[in-house]
Amino acid sequence: MVVLNPLANALTTIYNNEVRRNKQAIIMPASKLIVNVLRVMQREGYIGEFELIDDGRSGKIVVQLLGRINKCGPISPRFPVTYKELLSMPHYIRRYLPSKEIGFIILSTSKGVMTHKDAIKERIGGVALGYVY
Repeated sequence: MVVLNPLANALTTIYNNEVRRNKQAIIMPASKLIVNVLRVMQREGYIGEFELIDDGRSGKIVVQLLGRINKCGPISPRFPVTYKELLSMPHYIRRYLPSKEIGFIILSTSKGVMTHKDAIKERIGGVALGYVY
């Protein structure tokens, strides 16, 4: 199996397992970006603990699901977002999130992977990776 976008594959796997009401999801292949995105989701309370398993190949991540995700997915193509665009509530936030106060856009910034709300507090922009609500 060839995975062209591992982050999109990981977010889709999490969503599919949430819909089926599974208690855990197994994500493969593992990467640093996926681990950082999972840390953001864990910090925001959407997923439980996760464990990185080294299988001698590309690795696996076992994620404990809490049943709190209504929808999550990748933003493709990934596009740059400036700080001023984050302040003005642009069309892509309205496109991916159901309401202003529900969920978040995941951004890759110069200070690491964070939510769009944290990026506004830090006054920086980044590249939009995905969304969760």
